[in-house]
Amino acid sequence: MKRPAPIQPIFNSRKQPTVDVERIKALFNEKIWTQEFRDNIKSEVANNKPYNWGTIHDLVDPELLRAVRKEVETEIHFTKKETDIYKVNQSGDLANLSGLDWSDLSLLHNLCKLREILYSEVYREFISYVAGSGKLSGTKMDMSINTYTKGCHLLTHDDVIGSRRVSFILYLPDPDKIWKEHYGGALRLFPSIVPNVPHSDHSAKLVPQFNQLAFFHVQPGLSFHDVEEVKVDKHRLSIQGWYHIPQVGEDGYIPGEEEEYVTTNISTLAQLESKVLQDYEFPKEERNILPPQQVKSFIELLSSEETSKDRTSSYGQLTQRDLEYLSEYISEEHLSAEGLNRLQSKFMENSFVQIESFLNENKSSLLKKLIKNEEFNGECPYQAASVEQPWKTAMPPHKWRYLYIDGKSHENFRCDADILENLNHGELPNFALLKQTLNSNLKVELELILLVEFLKSTVFKKYLVLLTCLCPLTEQLLIRRFRPGHDFTLATQVSLNELFNTIPGFVDAVLEGNLCLTPSDGWKSGEVGGYELYMSNQQDEQTDKDMDDAAIYKSDDSGDSVLINKPADWNSFNLVLRDESVLQFVKYVSWCAKSSRWDIFMQWDTKAIEGNEESTN
Repeated sequence: MKRPAPIQPIFNSRKQPTVDVERIKALFNEKIWTQEFRDNIKSEVANNKPYNWGTIHDLVDPELLRAVRKEVETEIHFTKKETDIYKVNQSGDLANLSGLDWSDLSLLHNLCKLREILYSEVYREFISYVAGSGKLSGTKMDMSINTYTKGCHLLTHDDVIGSRRVSFILYLPDPDKIWKEHYGGALRLFPSIVPNVPHSDHSAKLVPQFNQLAFFHVQPGLSFHDVEEVKVDKHRLSIQGWYHIPQVGEDGYIPGEEEEYVTTNISTLAQLESKVLQDYEFPKEERNILPPQQVKSFIELLSSEETSKDRTSSYGQLTQRDLEYLSEYISEEHLSAEGLNRLQSKFMENSFVQIESFLNENKSSLLKKLIKNEEFNGECPYQAASVEQPWKTAMPPHKWRYLYIDGKSHENFRCDADILENLNHGELPNFALLKQTLNSNLKVELELILLVEFLKSTVFKKYLVLLTCLCPLTEQLLIRRFRPGHDFTLATQVSLNELFNTIPGFVDAVLEGNLCLTPSDGWKSGEVGGYELYMSNQQDEQTDKDMDDAAIYKSDDSGDSVLINKPADWNSFNLVLRDESVLQFVKYVSWCAKSSRWDIFMQWDTKAIEGNEESTN
């Protein structure tokens, strides 16, 4: 590669260094200026799958890039940031270089030079040509610096924010060593079943190397990608940036184009909050209506004179037969008058209660033995096509990914668009029937299904009614498994059951239960993820909407927005009363986790019943 002549920057009216075309071109690999290379890359990008993307090795003068890397390592402070969608080390005030005064960057001379040439007109024309994207802005600059260390990751999204047109990543790992595939940190690209619905599994993967560029045309609903978790104690340094639609006064500017672009393009988060993707989301948020007679009995229970007089004296409403049935699974300490009243008081005070050692010793020991055996002796499928009955893969992966059992048939469930569009969404869960169809060798699945049948029983819901003083109207239960290095849920809101929307005030909130059955330790610090977090859905009106990534729920550094943060553990039962103002997610489970996170997730639409209220069918 030809070494460039020393560069003498000059300054334009914006006080930013500019250089002449030939000196800019000399700072790049001379191959990119040849028509043959340009045409070859353009053809590769146009024909690449799953969408238009490309990569270029040895893009920039290596001496300049080494100097940039040294400046970043010595002059920039990185802070670890973590949300539902990523864990990454970000560069504080330098995360966005376009917002800085150039006089403050004297110690980052080479980084400034790199930024200037990457947004130079001659290079933008090259990227525009090979990406097939159309003209790109030279004034709207958007570039940040990140370093991914062990455990860092970025989950599936499509980069559709505001006026972005081309996304690029320039990799800066150790220039004297090869970054190996087993280190992790690869860029992975996902095909789409239909627009806005990515497959669960990636179809292309790029292992980063020093001075390698990855880029793609930002295509709404198609350009889905993630950054694989870094699995080793090494630094994967990179410069991430975007090229935007031309601005006023620039070549290629079209009046009204940006406004239309921003309005038309739906961000990843906006997709998840809309109803557009309902047909392609599994498992469905389908809380099935309870039998009228069952609901009537709960209303009568809460409206009875004995219960309404003293909410903390509910124990007497449980018959001896009820207690005998409940004791088959629930620890005795939670079935005594003192135990039930204590749990009820906590829930009434906080709208949340955490019940440790919920299952009795016999059931707890049996389940732990079976789950551990499955973890350490069974084969866990990581590809969606390999998942077998009764398990299914939650999708799409820009909302969640985990294995689950929902009590419905498996034979029609596939990640194929034609089949998905023809699924019978009206099928009701039937765990009893599912249990009869299972191979007897699936011992852990059979035992978990028996547990779900207990949790769906009228007697257990009666216990729940007395504990929460709420009447359940619907229910949905899922058995879930979050695999290390793979699974998560992103922060989403809960929706009240639409069937009750025509009855004002009839549904008060959703009661969520989570019986965590994770058999390994090492989760308490949160470093390996797998924790369940509830947070208030607060919007910062001062946030620059164009620069803020709408695919990401930002965490509040003060901790004020976090309501509950519960690490994965064994045999703990959480009950949370939740409305539409509360977001919830299960954090991505790291490769470092000693096992999967296992749980049974439950939801009930509920109604608060006043004492002596008339029964309602």
